[in-house]
Amino acid sequence: MLARRYSAQGILNYYKEQNLMNNQHVILVSRPTGWVTPENFQLVDADMPVPGNNQVLIRNQWLSLDPYMRGRISDAKSYAQGVNPGEVMVGGAVGEVVESNSPDFKPGDIVLAPTGWRLYGTINAKAVTKIDTSKVSPTAYLGILGMPGITAWTGLIDICQPKAGETVVVDAASGAVGGVVGQLAKHAGCRVVGIAGGAKKCQYVVDELGFDACIDHRSSNFAAELAAALPQGIDCLFENVGGEIFEQLLSHMNTFGRIALCGMVSESNRDAHAYRTIRAILVSRLRIQGFIVSDKLDTWPAIRKQLYDLVVADKLKFRESVAVGLGSAPQALVGMLKGENFGKQLVKLV
Repeated sequence: MLARRYSAQGILNYYKEQNLMNNQHVILVSRPTGWVTPENFQLVDADMPVPGNNQVLIRNQWLSLDPYMRGRISDAKSYAQGVNPGEVMVGGAVGEVVESNSPDFKPGDIVLAPTGWRLYGTINAKAVTKIDTSKVSPTAYLGILGMPGITAWTGLIDICQPKAGETVVVDAASGAVGGVVGQLAKHAGCRVVGIAGGAKKCQYVVDELGFDACIDHRSSNFAAELAAALPQGIDCLFENVGGEIFEQLLSHMNTFGRIALCGMVSESNRDAHAYRTIRAILVSRLRIQGFIVSDKLDTWPAIRKQLYDLVVADKLKFRESVAVGLGSAPQALVGMLKGENFGKQLVKLV
């Protein structure tokens, strides 16, 4: 680690000598209509930021790409401030502190921070988390030990509250959130059924993650295969997709079932249209709760610690898809939104 060999100024000199101090950003240039395209973004050169009081300068190493980003580049009402054309694309990243004006961080620290799609960024120290990479990879903190893993825990354990012997269903089951949901549900003694796109993803979900069954939503016999996999109905549904898949799952909900509504990614590119949702909720007396995991940031450290212990004990598995280079981020985002990724989608910067 550079911090062991160089002073703070020495690290800066090192990066300059290695020609590593050129900064770039990816900005949003236009809002997508329908599917996101790489042309909605642009890679631009940028000035090297200078950290202010209680700020740190971070050289990003890994970017996190997540489904919530589709909503951030839309002009529709949302739970968080969106990205306007001309602004840097938002996102979490893992990187190395290059310069620090905070007593809590020193050059060489590996940290997690929402610095966005850029090579170098400055950010208030309060928004930065030092991470322990002695037993897990730094990328785990963007997936299973980061927002996706904590989302899975919050929606399943806190909202669905599964009980041993119940049936839990999660769609987008091979993704960064869904894969954790299913494994946690198995640890709770539940029967777990996943929904995923493609035979390879379904095989991974069953053979590697330990789900009891997985249905390919692209199958021409999806409805029949789903019914066959749910002889006892659904007690807990962790919903990531919405649309027709959600509608079919609703018809299998047991009375007083619980639904954690995490995402509706299939709806991002569609016009609003009527569904049967309200009637199903009424007839089955369902408890459904939409949740945004950032509402309860105070719970993150304890949840992350429990996930960390499970990962280190090899009781939770995860998979990653990696694109290389900041300029690859737009295309990687497009692919992820179309389901082309396998597990957590990352962009490697260095």
